[in-house]
Amino acid sequence: MKADLHGTGARELAMAGLPKVSDRSSIRRSNLGLVLRLLRDEGPRSRARIATDTGLPKATVSSLVTELVESGLAREGEVEREGTVGRPGLAVEIDGSTVCGIGAEINVDYLSILALDLRGTVTAERRIAFDVRTASPDAVLDAIADTIRRTVDELRADGIRTIGVTLAAPGVIDMKRGRVSYASNIGWRDVDALAGLARRLGPDAPPLHLENDAKLGAIAEYLAVSAPDMHDLLYLTGEIGVGAGIIAGGQLLRGTAGHAGEVGHLPLDPGGRLCACGRRGCWETQVGLAALLRAAADPDDPVCDPSVDLEQRLAELMRRAKAGDPRTLGALDAIATALGPGIALLLDVLNPQLLVLGGHFAFFGQYLIDQVRHTVHQTVMAPDAGGCEIALSTLGFTAAARGGACLALDAVYQDPAGSLLLQPARR
Repeated sequence: MKADLHGTGARELAMAGLPKVSDRSSIRRSNLGLVLRLLRDEGPRSRARIATDTGLPKATVSSLVTELVESGLAREGEVEREGTVGRPGLAVEIDGSTVCGIGAEINVDYLSILALDLRGTVTAERRIAFDVRTASPDAVLDAIADTIRRTVDELRADGIRTIGVTLAAPGVIDMKRGRVSYASNIGWRDVDALAGLARRLGPDAPPLHLENDAKLGAIAEYLAVSAPDMHDLLYLTGEIGVGAGIIAGGQLLRGTAGHAGEVGHLPLDPGGRLCACGRRGCWETQVGLAALLRAAADPDDPVCDPSVDLEQRLAELMRRAKAGDPRTLGALDAIATALGPGIALLLDVLNPQLLVLGGHFAFFGQYLIDQVRHTVHQTVMAPDAGGCEIALSTLGFTAAARGGACLALDAVYQDPAGSLLLQPARR
């Protein structure tokens, strides 16, 4: 079997590799995943080409493809003619329209859900304006569990099985304990989020996973780029809190205690505004969403009301900017001015190939990116900013939830048979 066929999936990024297999049953299950990942990474192809690409015997490939088709994970489409010798075969391609993964995000101002099927099609999406900072962790978990439950039930009614759910949360995540160790912007400390969510969803819940929101955003952006020569990416969230998801050498960087990426608390303005973390002058006090809203509007302005959907509020600010409102334009200029030096510092340290600006940085990108690029190119020590391209996210505020859905769904690519067996029977 060829050893270089494994493309980059969410789990390979986040978990640093695939599990080893030994017995025949495990080998067959591994080969099912190998074929499915090949179809994901390289596109539709005939059974004969799959055998050639994987090095597996043709009879084995035929049996594997039949199993994938019968399980609804693959289908046979048009006749493959290009490059064929002899009688052309039907092209096998990813199906998976009856399975999905869900990403559920807890943010300062909202809760969101996004479900993707195996082909990457959005099968469900909703966002709820929710003032997480003023609510208790129990109230937040009640609300997100209810939203997940309703989404799973609606998908089930449409014949779609939920393979897993990834909960995205801000702050420092203890993955082993399923705990949000510290999230200053929502006031959480040592919250057993995963256990609490599992209790609320009950025994029929899909497999659950907890991860940091910025890290999941980086996974989503990395998979969206899908370039074979892209191995180093830095994703910068644009939210109340500012975090970074770092992919280095094709792997998600966590750090010894999982703190990697907490860049919003870089002390770039010593003696400046008090941060939610208790220190002064953190970078996010200059460039975070709260800083933008504070500079652009009075506290009683509707754009500062957390009960109103975030994108509606930002759309109103965009309207004011396009109308030439001096206060709004001044606030955006202040964000751009403070954003550039921090990004330059990160590029000096990490030297990524691509930096993606997310959240409100992307939403208002037309007012920010030119000044940021200019500052970066003037400040970064390496010539031409170390070869780093700076781009705006196309995923908007869905990046974390999308990354969570990809991570949940990736269980199918690693072990197609096992992931389907884990699903509870339909009611």
